[in-house]
Amino acid sequence: MALSPYVFDASAENFNRLVLENSHKGPVLVHFWTPKAGPCFILMPRLVKLAAEYGGKFLLVMLNADALPELARRFGVNSVPTVKFFWRGEVAHTIHGADPDSSFRDVLDRFIAGDANRAHALGMAAWQSGNSQQARMLLANAAMAEPDNLTIPRDLAKLLWAEGEGEQALKLLDSLPPEARADAAIAPLYAHLNLAETARQAKPLADLDARLAHDADDLAARYQRAAVRLAGDDFSGAMADLLAIARTDRGFRNDIGRTSLLALFDLLGSAHPLTRQYRQALSESLH
Repeated sequence: MALSPYVFDASAENFNRLVLENSHKGPVLVHFWTPKAGPCFILMPRLVKLAAEYGGKFLLVMLNADALPELARRFGVNSVPTVKFFWRGEVAHTIHGADPDSSFRDVLDRFIAGDANRAHALGMAAWQSGNSQQARMLLANAAMAEPDNLTIPRDLAKLLWAEGEGEQALKLLDSLPPEARADAAIAPLYAHLNLAETARQAKPLADLDARLAHDADDLAARYQRAAVRLAGDDFSGAMADLLAIARTDRGFRNDIGRTSLLALFDLLGSAHPLTRQYRQALSESLH
């Protein structure tokens, strides 16, 4: 087939230069195909047309998996057509089969956005496809490239939490400036992570009850009890403890009683009876 200026045939000799090295300059799509698979010949001209449409914003590389089985195995290709999107020397996304052109455009547009936006979008795509290590690298790069975009550390913290690294997620958010932690994009997650990590490390509920019976103003014990109650789905008890903290000392752990209540209001929704009850009580106590 006649190749355009943006479309190339892969070989064992040129793959590293053509794909891996060029992917540090921009996205490279590798179409794994074989002459025996009819869908490959349906997808191939569509990809060539997309390459022309995007005018060099990405390179398209055709790789015959029958002729280059080692490369197909290296990248885990078990069926064709498969298209792998390479960026910065790594596979950042994969499409199996002859998906509609819109699927390819959606992914390409993530790549072609600005560096930080692209890394953020690709990191989320990698996470959704199960590649958490790749996602962490991409999101960390995006956070460094665009430190004022708080959705990036928020999403990285969510990933860490989902991977069982709640302590690391909390450290990441703790490293943000106070005004960033108070931002609407961060504050609810920060409150939830604080409660979850506190519950994980807290003493048993009976011990906390005993501490509070001895000293009702022990706000550390009261916050731990709120976290343990919440972990046990006792929302009412948790919210009562958080309200008591907000009423007693707004300065305790940067107003954690009030901010935790606000996060729970968001979680339960404005129509929930507990939200209505404790929102009114919080408002009365603060005014």
